[in-house]
Amino acid sequence: MAPPADSVVICLDEIGPDSAKSFPGRRLMPTAPAGERPRARPEIDDGRRGRGDVFGAFVPAAGAAMTAPSSRRTTASVVAFVEHVDAWVTPGSDRVYAVLDNLAAHRAPDVLLWALAHPQWAFVFQPNYAVSRNLIEPWWKILRSRALQGRRFDTWTAVCHAVEAATRYGNAHRPPSSGASPSAAAPPDQPASPAFR
Repeated sequence: MAPPADSVVICLDEIGPDSAKSFPGRRLMPTAPAGERPRARPEIDDGRRGRGDVFGAFVPAAGAAMTAPSSRRTTASVVAFVEHVDAWVTPGSDRVYAVLDNLAAHRAPDVLLWALAHPQWAFVFQPNYAVSRNLIEPWWKILRSRALQGRRFDTWTAVCHAVEAATRYGNAHRPPSSGASPSAAAPPDQPASPAFR
């Protein structure tokens, strides 16, 4: 079922809490004779070098995405992120349908009051049994593989820079949309992401 003309469907979600740590990657071990094979010994990493969440917005029809780091997941950070998404996606669209999961912060009074103050926005909450069908979930997997997999981060700021660079790369190399209406054109390139506190 296609959305109405002059409207945009956007998937909103967050990942985390995550920390600055070593993220496992795929590495091939050099081959050695059977008696000389070294045992795999992962580096000990407790990940206590900073932590936070990453908020994300994904427009499936255009393949465009934006991310914004946050030091924690609160109602205020969700409202600030949705405000940032509104500036990113709204120009040229009469209606914005935001697909969300049932996280308590998404249903908080401040977030719902924000939606009332912005009548062009409609929040669509997915049922608990279908949150994996949010189209941003496969995009998170791609983002994690581009930004985090096989890397070690010393600070949360380094994680944020890696996520932002991976998002910029994904937006620059996204496939052309197939059959999307002109109103579902890609939002402008992602501006520098503010850090929501």
